[in-house]
Amino acid sequence: MTPLYLDDATVRRLLPLEQLLPAMRGALIDLSAGRVLQPLRSVVEMPEREGMLFLKPAMTADALATKLITLYPGNPARGLPTLLATIVLMDPVTGQTLAVMDGTWITELRTAAVSAVAANAIVSPGPKVVAMLGSGALARSHALALRAVRPVSEIRIWSRSPANVARCATEIGGRACESAEEAVRGADIICTVTNATEPVLRGAWLKADAFVAAIGAPRPSWRELDDEAMQHTVIADSRHSAEHEAGDVMHSGATVYAEIGEILAGTKSFPHTGGIVIFKALGQAVEDAVAARLVYDAAMAERGSR
Repeated sequence: MTPLYLDDATVRRLLPLEQLLPAMRGALIDLSAGRVLQPLRSVVEMPEREGMLFLKPAMTADALATKLITLYPGNPARGLPTLLATIVLMDPVTGQTLAVMDGTWITELRTAAVSAVAANAIVSPGPKVVAMLGSGALARSHALALRAVRPVSEIRIWSRSPANVARCATEIGGRACESAEEAVRGADIICTVTNATEPVLRGAWLKADAFVAAIGAPRPSWRELDDEAMQHTVIADSRHSAEHEAGDVMHSGATVYAEIGEILAGTKSFPHTGGIVIFKALGQAVEDAVAARLVYDAAMAERGSR
């Protein structure tokens, strides 16, 4: 069988958020329960290009996949996304390649879906003020996903580029802020979706029951949050990844209280103290494998219906 090639437009059409949210919830539970084969990602640094290449394999009962993702912070100036990705999906029984698909939208949407799943499990009901530190593709996808799980009364956006902030605010219906502190003060949910290597979020700005989805800083030497922010309850998508890849965790001395999959499955109780919660997510390969399988199955169903 000839493998399918699925371009970005096709992937976007075949991956609805309403299907992805429960799929990500299941993937996180399976990861924490040990039902996923997933090594730490490999990273190739390309300093002469100011870029990085991540290789992320994972196998579940239904999918075997590898994602190749590049991180080029200079890409927006070229009119390209900072993150670009390709996913190779294989049959877990035979190893046969089923599809090669553009993974850019999968990366953007599944990252936001995971944050939304975590927020839905931890954040109290009712309208919420959201702060986005970062004004790129992940800010846009997070706005979409968070609105699917909570009423959002306001979205505030800040990044180092006022032009990007203004554009993002227009596109997602948010308010542009001149500083990170202005965006964060009083916010219920804060998403750090930046390429920062030094802290952009100060713990002193957080309200007493804030939920922080810390998405950027995927390298041991990078930070988005300061030590004060990391003193609060830390929940990770993967404890092993957080302890070996996340500079926010490694350099602050923070302890990972639980994985979000443990909270979702009820195997670890959540300390309902009303305090600040930091959700540190590094983007797990199982999320890509599960999302890619959803896209492939939808593509095959569409072909069968013709």
